Amino acid sequence: MTAQRRSLFQVTATAELLQQTIFDYRSQGKFLLHAVVIMSDHLHALITPAADVSLEKAMQFIKGGFSFRLKSKHDVWERSFNESQISTEEKFLSCVRYIEENPVRRGLASMPEDYHFGSAALGQMDPMPAHLRGQKARA
Repeated sequence: MTAQRRSLFQVTATAELLQQTIFDYRSQGKFLLHAVVIMSDHLHALITPAADVSLEKAMQFIKGGFSFRLKSKHDVWERSFNESQISTEEKFLSCVRYIEENPVRRGLASMPEDYHFGSAALGQMDPMPAHLRGQKARA
């Protein structure tokens, strides 16, 4: 979430800078990126941190890296983030759908593929981690 819920990412250049930041750290091997969507005042991302990177550090790369590149005199992000443990294939796929359908639910696109700043349009996301394939929720 952005600080004071400012709509930073309504500006295309700012959204593109965040997107580039995410993809740069991904290409450096800091995390796998399974799904992402950049909304006007927040982002959703489903990532798997590299073995030597904590989730907190991966988020610091994204948020801190973007803030550094933006060079804003104002706070950019809220200090926290929400995390959810993904332990089954079903939960993983549900999270991908939730993330990619976010712009549709907000009335910003008629289909996930139509939203420029989402993984449904971007393609080339990392596959589901192998340890989740075939994992079912326990009854």
